[in-house]
Formats: sequence, structure tokens, C-alpha cells
Amino acid sequence: MPVLKARDLTLSFGTKRALDGLSLQAEAGRITALLGPNGAGKTTFIRCCTGLTRPDGGSLTLFDAEPGAPEVLPRIGLMPQTTGAWSGITAARLLKYLSRLYANPQPVAQLMDLLGIDEFADTTYRRLSGGQQQAVNLAGALIGRPDLVFLDEPSAGLDPRSRRSTWDLLGRIRGDGVGILLTTHDMHEAEALADYVYIVDRGRVTAEGTVADLTVDASLEDAFLTHTTGDRQ
Repeated sequence: MPVLKARDLTLSFGTKRALDGLSLQAEAGRITALLGPNGAGKTTFIRCCTGLTRPDGGSLTLFDAEPGAPEVLPRIGLMPQTTGAWSGITAARLLKYLSRLYANPQPVAQLMDLLGIDEFADTTYRRLSGGQQQAVNLAGALIGRPDLVFLDEPSAGLDPRSRRSTWDLLGRIRGDGVGILLTTHDMHEAEALADYVYIVDRGRVTAEGTVADLTVDASLEDAFLTHTTGDRQ
């Protein structure tokens, strides 16, 4: 069941075409991977989905409603690449604050234990390592028990053990029926996690399918290189 549907999305910033007829969907209980070079439009698309940016044209719905609608926002979680606004607050205080924004949040202590945050719970966000910040970012995305989660480079900066733990957690979340849309430059991560893959270049989908579909003749990395130019607009 699609929980996100985008069709022919367009968006320009001045003379730059960030989205150029982008069409894709994400489903409940599935991990959808969005692959593409830097500047391909992946983060811009997520910003449109979360109501932070409005597309110029096309259609975009989440749970059959517009992004940013009051009935949509409590049902989504976002793990951005950077969150500078959080720099002066400790991990524990941040998650406790975020939990109070939701009617039925995840237990903060349980979530911190699951993601290994306890050991640095009283450290301010700006003093955390990149991997520790990623763990806090992921906890912030999950704290409200969302039905759809957007993860922008979820394993960037993680050591192999933490990355594996994150993958296991995402698998459990998927098993609970949550839809997950993630962007990643890690082809191994996409192969390990994704139920469906969209390769995006210059604001449009250039290839799509399951990992098996895209790797019939070569690796996922080969498919990525075949269907992207790497040229920034």
C-alpha cells in the first residue's frame, strides 16, 4: 500500500532544475532506497515530502494528503544529515523534549539503550562524534512512532558494529509495518536493506527495480554508474 506517491515533480532554484519530472512511491512495511550522486535532488525531494520546500509542479501526497498537513506531520519521522539547531542540548534532554511533542512516543530510556546513546546521554550534541550524532538523529526520527520515516544517509560516520546494529533496527521497524525511505551512497547498504531502489540523476528517475532486477548483469554499483552522469546542474 503506497504511503507516499510522487508524480512528475518539478522544482527549480533560479536557473537550477533540482527536480525534473520525478516520479516514485514508497510503501508501508518496505524500505525504499533513493540512490544518486550529490546534487541529484535526493535531499530536495525529502524536503518536499516533509513540507519544508514546496514543488513548482506535479503531485505529491503522503497518506493521500499534502505534505505538511496536520494529519500527516505526526505520522512521519525525519533523520536529516545535519541538525545544527540541536548543538547546545544534551542527547538525553533533546530526546525527552522531542518525546513530549507526540501523543504516544517511544520510551526514551528504551530507545537510548537500543541505539547505545546511554554512554553519551549527558554530552551536548555539538561535542558528539559524527557516529554518535547519527545515533541521536535516528532516535529523533523514531521517537514519535512514525508510520513513514525519511533517513538521509543513516549510516554515514558509523563504525561497522554500529552500522550493523542500525541495519538490524531498520529491519525490525520495517517488520512492524513502517515505511522507510532512505538515501545512501553505500551500495552495500542499499543491497542489504532495500526492497525497492530508485536511481536518480539530475532530478529524475533513471532506473528502478528491486536489487535483483538491477543486478542481473552486474553489481548495483555498476547499475548506479550506468544510469547516472555525475554532472551537477
